[in-house]
Amino acid sequence: MRQAATVSEAIQARLGELTRAERQLADAILDNYPVSGLGSITELAERASVSTPTVARMVQKLGFSGYPEFQAALRDELKAVVSNPIIKRETWVHDVPEEHVLNRYALATIDNVRRTLEHIDPTQFDAFCRAVADTGRRLHIAGGRLSGTLAHYFFLHLQMIRPDVFLVPSQASAWPHHMLDIGEGDMIIAFDVRRYESSTLMMAEMAHERGADVVLFTDQWRSPIDRVAKYSFAARIAVPSAWDSGMATLLLAECAIAAVQELRWDSVKKRTDELEAAFDRTRLFRKFT
Repeated sequence: MRQAATVSEAIQARLGELTRAERQLADAILDNYPVSGLGSITELAERASVSTPTVARMVQKLGFSGYPEFQAALRDELKAVVSNPIIKRETWVHDVPEEHVLNRYALATIDNVRRTLEHIDPTQFDAFCRAVADTGRRLHIAGGRLSGTLAHYFFLHLQMIRPDVFLVPSQASAWPHHMLDIGEGDMIIAFDVRRYESSTLMMAEMAHERGADVVLFTDQWRSPIDRVAKYSFAARIAVPSAWDSGMATLLLAECAIAAVQELRWDSVKKRTDELEAAFDRTRLFRKFT
């Protein structure tokens, strides 16, 4: 079944249609999203420094019948964001189709990929890839307890493509030391999906304060890191499982790897030849010739 767009996705899709006051309101909604819209319509209007009628018009422009329906959607999103694995499984176990799990799960991930690509801005993605290809800046890759596996995968590929790529340690006792080497002109690329990790947020905020550009790979509800991110890419992650899927996020990461590789192909070939020579010398991989 096709999932409805989140409020954040609806706002992003209509940014070009919004008036100046509505854009101001959109910024207020996306700040501390989705909690920002759970107060009264008057409180939201005051926070955004717009009129109450502006809020009413905005929610209708987003496709809601009124403010109560808009808030109900945000409450559903908040519930999804904070749900633990047991609760997530209980939301689908009584309504699963009869098909085999291979087909059922595959269809869900395919739909996630499709919905993710519908909401990715190609211009923003291309700008991100060009920034990653720029060896004049250092790259720092970070993730959390589970998203750290995606961060590590992204790091290994970028390290083969270009120099000055670093994996930020996830341990609370280690990553603050890494902050000492992040500064103006650097880029930190953070992977953070529900349940968002406080340490990853703090890491991104500290890097931002030190002048680094922040890039975020997150889910459709968007990590709080989105507030300080220069580039933010949201992937669909919900599947018929107690755990979320990283398939769509991995697709975005691999697309970026492929794009950066092409942008730097001459140097990539040289680095790859040198790496293969090192592998041959260490006999790390078995050869059958």
